[in-house]
Amino acid sequence: MARVLVAASGGVAALKTPHLLRLLRARGHEVRALATRRALEFVTPLSLAVAAGGEVATEEAWFQPTGRALHIDLARWAEVVLVAPATADALAKAALGLADDLLSATLLAGAKRVAWAPAMNEAMWLAPQTQGHVERLKALGHAFFGPAYGPLAAVGEGEGWGRMLEPEELVERLDGFLTPKDLGGLRLLVSAGPTREYLDPVRFLSNPSSGRMGYAVAEAARDRGAEVVLVSGPTALPDPWGVEVVRVESALEMRQAILERYAWADAVVMAAAVADYRPAEVLKEKEPKVEAERLLRLVPNPDILKELGERKGQKVLVGFAMETGEGLERARGKLLRKNLDFIVLNWVNREGVGFASPENEVVLVFRDGRVEEVSRRPKRQVADRILDHVKALWAS
Repeated sequence: MARVLVAASGGVAALKTPHLLRLLRARGHEVRALATRRALEFVTPLSLAVAAGGEVATEEAWFQPTGRALHIDLARWAEVVLVAPATADALAKAALGLADDLLSATLLAGAKRVAWAPAMNEAMWLAPQTQGHVERLKALGHAFFGPAYGPLAAVGEGEGWGRMLEPEELVERLDGFLTPKDLGGLRLLVSAGPTREYLDPVRFLSNPSSGRMGYAVAEAARDRGAEVVLVSGPTALPDPWGVEVVRVESALEMRQAILERYAWADAVVMAAAVADYRPAEVLKEKEPKVEAERLLRLVPNPDILKELGERKGQKVLVGFAMETGEGLERARGKLLRKNLDFIVLNWVNREGVGFASPENEVVLVFRDGRVEEVSRRPKRQVADRILDHVKALWAS
């Protein structure tokens, strides 16, 4: 976790800054708040102080006769400054090296890392002057989170580019910005979620997979610097930022998407719960309900993981094994049959770690006979442990 100075400049999106501060604290970061004079026309010092858990750095505090240089103290304390919202004026001052308010002076005083969450009218964001300032700041190593496309604050402006990212996404972006890029150069292909095998236009066979584990792997790899393609079955999860997402439904569609991108990848993590069977016949029209018993004939789907293993070469290949019992020997057999580097064994019937759970506990089984137990923890942490082993194999 990091020491984060959240600086609000003067835009209506400053109303969201207290929520951002609370989310950062909940994530474990140590935070302080800074507000320009214009920002305090939209949000009160009290709301910022309560959210930050401490005093707010303001223009008034800057000029108190304490003998201290508040902007110097803030720049030295912060491991990262997140300007949210970031107005066109704040960007311009920083790009030009001005220091006529507390925010610009703090940035000029040697702030270690700086990230901006722009919030302004689309015309202002797209103006050549603003884009020039953005490029200047990027050249100095500053990061930009957004802006997003959506409803603009001014009456009658409709939608456009310039809306500040929501606090939840800003927290995710900041964590990614702070994460060491130890997977830089890795091209990772990840599968996630269930597949659907249609009986007719409205009925299908599927499973309860939420896709959370595969998405966690994709997001963790992205934050660690990898280039990631995520092939996802139907889920309720939003597309992760910074990841190429390919949406599919059936096992056959997933197979095609995976094989088309397999040559590109250095490593593959197959976390999807792919259906083993599909209906032998798919009806073009919905079949009316009848009281009589109906028999359904199924045919096997292609074994995608086995196909990948047959073409493995020097790639790192990771599979998953979902079991209801111990399953260690079955997982080891699957590992060898499908030519995997290691397999992730987890259980569908253990309370708190089954389908759709935010947590997981797994056993990693390796080709050389090693077994590593990963105790119950958030799926993002499980993903990082999987990626630690992918990194070691990729680098070897």
